[in-house]
Amino acid sequence: MANIRGKSFEAIAKDISDGYITVNPIFLKSLDNDALKGLFQAIQKVQAIIRGEKFPYNDIEAIRTRNMRLQRLHLALVVIKNFAKERKIILV
Repeated sequence: MANIRGKSFEAIAKDISDGYITVNPIFLKSLDNDALKGLFQAIQKVQAIIRGEKFPYNDIEAIRTRNMRLQRLHLALVVIKNFAKERKIILV
């Protein structure tokens, strides 16, 4: 199981969704190609899990939290895609 800084990719993806880690080119610079692909796939997996959860229709705060988590993951995916594009790394 590959990891980043002692954490699995899934744990990093959950930390990104909760706002504990910000994905930027400086954070991604230390990753090799396989780690970048693994992180990308883990973020997609966590994003699918969050989307699969039951939608909290009557709880405004829960809706806001859910949307913020999805927004952070989406932003991380965009940053990773652009970083990989610059370095000519194929993610899929």
